[in-house]
Amino acid sequence: MIFQKPSHLFTKIHLKALRTNNFQLLFALSFTLFINMLSFAQDIPKKSPTIKPTTENDSLVLNTQDIDEIQISEKVQDSTLKDSVKPKKGLLEHIVDYKATDYTSFNQKKQKFYLHNEAEITYGDMNIKAGDITIDYSKNEVYAKGLIDSLGVYTQAPVFTQGSNVVEPDSILFNTKTQKALIYNSKTEQSGGTVIAELTKKENDSVYFIRRGKYTTAENLDDPEYYILLRKAKVVPGKKIVTGLANLFIYDVPTPIGLPFGFFPQSEKQTSGILFPTFGEQSSRGYFLQNGGYYFAVSDYVDLAVLGDYYTNGSYGFRLESNYALRYKFRGNFGFRYENLISSERGFPDYSKSTVYNLRWSHSKDGKSSPNSRFSASVNLGSSTYYRTSLNQVNTGNFLNNTLSSSVSYSKTFQGEPQVNFSVTATHSQNTNTEQINMTLPTFQGSVGRIFPFAPKTGSKKGIIQNINIQYNLRGENRIQTTDSLFFKKEMFRDAKAGFQHSIPLSTNFKVFKYFSLSASTNYNEVWTFKTINKYYDPLEKKTISEEINGFDSFRTYNFSASLGTTIYGMFDFEKEGKDPKIQKIRHVMRPSISYSINPAFDKYYDTYEVVSADGLTTSDVEYTRFEQGIFGSPSKNFSSSIGLSLSNNLEAKVKDRDTTATEPKKITLLNNLNFSTSYNLAGDSLQWSPVRMSGGTQLFKNKMSVNFGATLDPYALDNNNNKINKFNIDNGGSLFRLTSANLTMSYSLSSKKGDKKDNNNDPSIQENLRSGGRDDDLFGRSDDFTSQRFDEQKDNKEEESSTFYNFKIPWSLRIAYAVNYSNSRRQNEISSHSLMFSGDIDLSPKWSVGASSGYDLKNQGFTYTQLRFERDLLSWRMNFSWVPFSSRSSWYFFIGIKSSILKDLKYDKRKQPDLQL
Repeated sequence: MIFQKPSHLFTKIHLKALRTNNFQLLFALSFTLFINMLSFAQDIPKKSPTIKPTTENDSLVLNTQDIDEIQISEKVQDSTLKDSVKPKKGLLEHIVDYKATDYTSFNQKKQKFYLHNEAEITYGDMNIKAGDITIDYSKNEVYAKGLIDSLGVYTQAPVFTQGSNVVEPDSILFNTKTQKALIYNSKTEQSGGTVIAELTKKENDSVYFIRRGKYTTAENLDDPEYYILLRKAKVVPGKKIVTGLANLFIYDVPTPIGLPFGFFPQSEKQTSGILFPTFGEQSSRGYFLQNGGYYFAVSDYVDLAVLGDYYTNGSYGFRLESNYALRYKFRGNFGFRYENLISSERGFPDYSKSTVYNLRWSHSKDGKSSPNSRFSASVNLGSSTYYRTSLNQVNTGNFLNNTLSSSVSYSKTFQGEPQVNFSVTATHSQNTNTEQINMTLPTFQGSVGRIFPFAPKTGSKKGIIQNINIQYNLRGENRIQTTDSLFFKKEMFRDAKAGFQHSIPLSTNFKVFKYFSLSASTNYNEVWTFKTINKYYDPLEKKTISEEINGFDSFRTYNFSASLGTTIYGMFDFEKEGKDPKIQKIRHVMRPSISYSINPAFDKYYDTYEVVSADGLTTSDVEYTRFEQGIFGSPSKNFSSSIGLSLSNNLEAKVKDRDTTATEPKKITLLNNLNFSTSYNLAGDSLQWSPVRMSGGTQLFKNKMSVNFGATLDPYALDNNNNKINKFNIDNGGSLFRLTSANLTMSYSLSSKKGDKKDNNNDPSIQENLRSGGRDDDLFGRSDDFTSQRFDEQKDNKEEESSTFYNFKIPWSLRIAYAVNYSNSRRQNEISSHSLMFSGDIDLSPKWSVGASSGYDLKNQGFTYTQLRFERDLLSWRMNFSWVPFSSRSSWYFFIGIKSSILKDLKYDKRKQPDLQL
């Protein structure tokens, strides 16, 4: 008997079952569950239930007597028999939902169950959709397929979903007894790629055989631009894929790139594996392999990549790169690079051998993990010549770096009244041109927060007395000055200097005449040192001898200062009755201030020694202090009393908005700041006025251009020998001030609307520059290590153009930096430096991009480091070409490879490295 249920009818069957933890990802297993779910019919008595249609609600009702017989058959059991073995649980533990748009029916004669048109079965996190599902009980087979519509198009192909895994075959044939299946034209995602197989045979729950499978990472699976043809393959889901002959096809055209057999481990977790090197050739070092090695997936929290380089002339290098992270705690990365460089051949006069290294470490702590303490590290140290002589292309964008700096610090705050803070910091600063290194190992700083002894317990503080506050600060340093050749050798620590500085400032502030703010402070300073000096004149050697004295010593100083300031607002209104000018108002904010400071003379810390003249006839006394080589300076022997004058300005304008719907004018900044400062020494006998220092800056063109400038103006004249004299320049026949120095820097970023979306923070080469102490832009070029970059595949998902034409919307960006410095302190009247740097990118089409970085030295009249870049987006592939056309770094690099990280070693690259310049 065949009975039919109304469309969209859901049947829910509740059965208890043993939890199955290892559901396979392929479509066939879902039908196993469905068949076992429907096998309850085998437990029903052979007498089929009588179905009586009723007119009420047009529903189907089972005969009550038949239902009772079913229930009795389930309950009958021998009460005298008790099996010690626990009975097995049923198969299913979730609710099974099934539906079909046209019908769901059971043919008892043929022993077949049918679901037709938009058939769907849901069990737990598994979902099965197909146009037609047929279950044959007589053959223990399940068949799922799609439907052919009126136009002859195959639709509603089977789709199996479990969690995030999806399998999409054309059809499937499954045997419920042998647990084997045949799957036709399936599409299965495996570790970021897709396997398209003509025929897949399921041997059991863990082994599958594939014939003529295509593996690709292309987005268009109907017509992939490339795939790897696996003629025969064995798949163990989540573990491995073993293949026979496999080779690369590009748009269905076979290529000779292939393997006679292959073994591919499969895992959803991070796994260890080999990192394939790149190859090339250099005239002075021969053929080479770069960046080959092994990747260690140490744990879910840390990894390690060991990379090496080798050149046929004997040069070699290696790199250690590690990333680590613990969610809500900290994250960081560590890198060490070493290169042994050999030039020419042993026995030749130009033969040379050198070693360079570089150490980098970056660590940041999540502020939420411990709000009262913080640990951070930013380390970049090593050989001063590392970036200039390194052969590895990953360092291309950093060879112009002339400084290396590091800082490792830990700080902690103790909450309370008053608050106590302390920090321990180790710093490092290295000039790669002079090879001078300054380090503090370590610096200790402690402080006690402000204490207001006379402040009221409630309400605000008012007046000079209530605002009196006191602090305590402690600073201790162990300072080291050395050179690159002595770095981390025992000589480096021999000349280390250590000391402590205690500072207790006492200050207050209050209003004067309502509009003026007056602040006054005095500071007590005490310095402890562990090394002093003693000087004397040696008549035998006829020179001054300076010797170090080890031992504790100290000195104490104090000073007083006060400042008076106010803020003046000015408004220039250009609005007149009956007129609506473009510039409506200009606001001028001035902040003048006058300060006074006094420092007593501490000549008690000074001694003298007698020096004999060269002819031995006369003697003279020379003053010195035993603290003059201390890290916190030395006490002043001269009394000083000076007045300081300063003026800061800010200019803003309100202009008419171009948007006619705007109700308020638009505010723009004319000058962010324009500052003037000078001082007058009341205790001096000559040259009492200090030079006037002027600085300013602003933002133009909607903050796309940044302008900063500065100048130094000296009121005193020069003599014929270009030495400063105690005579005003205007009294010497000149102007009021002499311009002794000036500087101007400008940076400008300009782009189209689409090009404005570019974010350098996500650019791997820019990140590499920053970690190496370089710039946050590409004005000095970009790294050429395309092989190790993880390409941003999201770039391919950009919005499609609404028109097939592209040339009227070409995204582009341009970055320009200009700097000029002028010197005239001794009438040299020269431009000390004058340069222009620029970098830009243009997307000639949605897939073509070109870029360049260069500069021009306007003083020496020559181009600086220049790099040209070309990039072609080939859908699943990417092609890059980088070229440095001239200079000592002349080189080029060509790369083409697959974007996906799982096939990043399927690539071709060729490069010409720069020759070593001695």
